This record gives sequence, structure tokens and C-alpha cells, in this order.
Amino acid sequence: MTHSLTDLGRRERQIMDILVRRGQATVADVLGDLDDPPSYSAVRGMLRLLKEKGFVQHESDGQRYVYRPTADQSALRQTAARHLLETFFQGSTESAVVAMLGASAHSLSTEELNRISALIEQARKNGGRL
Repeated sequence: MTHSLTDLGRRERQIMDILVRRGQATVADVLGDLDDPPSYSAVRGMLRLLKEKGFVQHESDGQRYVYRPTADQSALRQTAARHLLETFFQGSTESAVVAMLGASAHSLSTEELNRISALIEQARKNGGRL
């Protein structure tokens, strides 16, 4: 990717969110998922710009294009988490984790807590990094 996701405009970020969530999408799929969508040609134009910027790629499926993010899910998660951490938590991982634990709609299962504990232990062994 040539730019950061944080460089995108609001509507471009919304489109990227849809592509990441779906894995791939046509212009019609994106239109269906957008709140208060612009015209078909506007979405097509934004997808073309996202392709020029290096964020998406497409392939032909008959007469339509199917778009997908160029970065893998792991890289996109890292970028989004870094942005969230800096924007809302002043870089404090501890504050972010506390907020995430408190924001969950359900109680964490024993298995989830064990996996989180194992990741924390792994980070301890690796000097604070996974």
C-alpha cells in the first residue's frame, strides 16, 4: 500500500471498511452497504481512485469488476489498531485494553481469557511485543 488508511476521506474509509468486512465486493455490493449512498458512478469513481492509490485491486467477473483490498487482514488490523491507539488512547496499550474489555457486549469466556493471558505471557518473553 502506498499510503496510510488514515489519509483517506470519510467515504473512502467507509468503502474500505466494506471491502475489508466482505473480503471482496462489486460496486452494487458497496452501494447496498453504504448509509446514504452516493450515485453508482460516484462509488465506481471512488473505487477507481482507491485502486490508483494502491488500496484496492479488481478482477473482471463478466461485465462487472470485483474489488478487494490489496493489503491482507493482518496488515489492515495493525494499521487500524495503531491509529485507534494513537487517536483515542494517546499511545497507551493498557488504556486501550481496559476500554476494550469494558466495551465488550458479552462476558469473556474462560477460553478467551486464557488466550489473552497466553498472549500477554508471550509479550513478556519478547520484551513487550508479540
